[in-house]
Amino acid sequence: MTQPERVPNLFTPARLGAHTLKCRIVFGAHTANMAEGGLPADRHFGYYRERARGGAAMIVVEPTPPHPTAVLTRGNFMADDAVIPHFRRITDECHSHATVMCHQIYHVGAHGDQDNSWSPYWSPSGQVSHHDPWGSHAMSEAEIRELIQAFIDQAVRDRKGGFDGVDLFAGYSCLIDQFWSPLTNRRDDAWGGSLENRLRFVTEIAEGIRKACGPDFIVGMTVSGAEPYPGGLTMADKQEIFAWLDERGLADYFSCGTGSYINRFTAIVPGFHHATPLGTDDAAAIKQVVKHALVTAEARVKTPARAEAAIAGGLCDLVSIVRGQIADPHLANKAREGRADDIRPCISCNQLCIGRRMRDYHISCLVNPSVGREHAWDGDAAPPADKPRHVLVVGGGPAGLETARIAAERGHRVTLVEKAADLGGQFRLAAAQPERDEIGELLGWYRTQLEKLQVRVDLGWEMTAEDIREFGADAVVLSTGSQPTRTGFQRALPHVDALPGAEQENVHAANDVLEGTARPGKRVLLLDDINGWWPASGTALHLADQGHEVTVVTASDKAAEALDGSHLGPSTRERFAKLGVTVICSHTLTRWAGSTATIQNLYTGETQELTFDSLVLATTNTADDALARKLAVDDDIEVHTVGDMVAARTASMAFYEGRALGMTL
Repeated sequence: MTQPERVPNLFTPARLGAHTLKCRIVFGAHTANMAEGGLPADRHFGYYRERARGGAAMIVVEPTPPHPTAVLTRGNFMADDAVIPHFRRITDECHSHATVMCHQIYHVGAHGDQDNSWSPYWSPSGQVSHHDPWGSHAMSEAEIRELIQAFIDQAVRDRKGGFDGVDLFAGYSCLIDQFWSPLTNRRDDAWGGSLENRLRFVTEIAEGIRKACGPDFIVGMTVSGAEPYPGGLTMADKQEIFAWLDERGLADYFSCGTGSYINRFTAIVPGFHHATPLGTDDAAAIKQVVKHALVTAEARVKTPARAEAAIAGGLCDLVSIVRGQIADPHLANKAREGRADDIRPCISCNQLCIGRRMRDYHISCLVNPSVGREHAWDGDAAPPADKPRHVLVVGGGPAGLETARIAAERGHRVTLVEKAADLGGQFRLAAAQPERDEIGELLGWYRTQLEKLQVRVDLGWEMTAEDIREFGADAVVLSTGSQPTRTGFQRALPHVDALPGAEQENVHAANDVLEGTARPGKRVLLLDDINGWWPASGTALHLADQGHEVTVVTASDKAAEALDGSHLGPSTRERFAKLGVTVICSHTLTRWAGSTATIQNLYTGETQELTFDSLVLATTNTADDALARKLAVDDDIEVHTVGDMVAARTASMAFYEGRALGMTL
C-alpha cells in the first residue's frame, strides 16, 4: 500500500469574486455533446452531478453558441430561454454539493462548421478557416454589435439558469482572440489596429455582462499562450493583454490551455504524445502579470500530485483537470481523503472523449464506461447485489478485469483466472509501445483495486472446460479475448483468404513483437490492415524505436488515419517522419516469397517487388471462443461472454461490456 499523498495546497479554499471555492480543482469546460434538441436532459444532469458529488470546487459547463453563426456541434445548447429550467435543474443539484457553477459561451469565429450551423463563419477580417477549407465573412460594425449583444443575452440567460458566472472562450485563435491577434485582425476601424481597439470586442462583452448580471456574477476567460508564427502574438504580447484586462477588472479568472485552431489543434486536447504537465508554464507567465484575477492551469496536469506541485510552486491558483475527472469523477474527494491510489487514471488515449466528440457523438471514456450513463446507472458506483454469489472470471484482459472489479464491489465472491503470468491481456502488450506507459498505470490501478476487494487472482492457469465444470462457481464469465489471425487476410482483397507466404518463419504477428517472442530482422515490412490503429502504428513505432528500418504498407490513403479522431494521428505521423518510418499508402500486399514482398497499387493495379528481412502482420484478430463453444452444451452452468472473445474489437468495448455485465450478475 502506497503512503497517502500530501496535497495541502490543493485543498486550501480560494476566493473567486463573491464566491469561495472549497478547493483548487476545477472541472473545466469541454463539449460533452449530450444535448437533446438543444436542451440539457438526463444525460447531462447525471454527468455534471457526478463530478459535483466527486468534490470538484467549480464546474464550467460546456459552451453555448450565443448566435446562429457560432453553432459548432449537433449537441450544442440552444441560445433560447427554453434552456433556462433545464440549466436550473443542473445548477441546483450541483450547488447542493457546494460546487460553484459557471457556463462557457463560445464563438470560434472563422473556424466554424457549416454542416451544423448552416451559416457563414463570422470573423474580424474574413480570414480562412483552419477547421475546413472554406472562408469566412468579415463582420460589419452592426454585426459586431449583434454578436456582443448575443454574448450578453446568453450571460443573462445563464444567470436565470442558476449559474454563478460565465466563461468567455478567448483562446485557441477563436473569435475573441481573433480580434486580439494581428494575424487575424486586419481591420483599420475602431475594432483593429491599436491594443485598445483590438480588445474593444471583449471589453464591451465583459462590461455588458457586468452591467446586466451584477458585480457578484463571475466573468472568467479561457485563454491560451503564444502564437508560434511570425507576426503572431508572443507570450509578452499575451501578458500585456491579460494585464490590461486585469487592471480594468474585466476578468475574475483566466484559465490557460494549450493549442490553437491554427495548425495546433491537437494540442487543445493533448494526448499521451504530449508532455505532462503541459500548460503550467503558460499559466505561470499569466500569473506573473495579473494582480486580481485567479489563474487556472489546464492541459495534462492530470493528477492531484502534479496539481499540488503547480499550486505550491506558485505557477497557478487553480487547476482544471478535465479528462482526469472524466476517468474518475471522484478524483477530488479521493485526493482529499488521501486515497490517490484509488483514483482511476486517465490514459490520455482520447478515444472516447474528443474521439467521439470529433464524430459528433456524445463523449464517453475508455476506462470509465459510466461516462454518459451516470443518470441511468446513478453515477460511477455499483449497487450491492441482491444475493452475493461466487463468480468465476476466466481471462484477465480489460473485460475480465472490469467484470471482476464490479462484481466484487457489488459483494460477490470473485475468482479471476488468467493463463498468462500477468494481468492485462493484449492491453498489457499495448503498454510496450512507445510513450504508452499510462496504460501500465491503469493496469496497476486494477491490481490495487482487486486486492482491496479481495478478489482471488490465479495467474498462469489456462483453464479447460472440465476445470470450469469442476470449479463449481455460481456464475462463469468467459473473457478469453482474441488471438492474432496470422493469415494476412486483407479487406482490399476479400476473395483471398490467406496471403501467399504468410506461413513462413520470418512472418510474425504484431502481438509477437510486443510480447518479445519474435525477433524480426533489420528491415521490417509491417502490413497494416486496420487503418493505422494502434496495433499497427504503435508496433511500427516500437520497431523503429528499437532501431529497425520499418516500412508500413496499408490500403488506407493516409498513414495512421484511424488515429486522427483521437488527435493522435498528426503526432504519430510526426514520429514516423523523425524515426524514418516509410508508409506506402493505397497498396495491398499480394505475396510474400522468402524475403520478397509484392505490393499492388489499389488505384492503378501496378505491382512492385521490395525486399525485407521480416514481415509483421497487424490485422484484425480472431475471437478466442473455444471455451464458450465447449461449455455451450452445459445447461446447468450459468455462462456469460464478454469482450474480444465475442468479437475482436477495441478495448473500450471490452471495458464497457465488463462493466455492464458486472452490474447485472
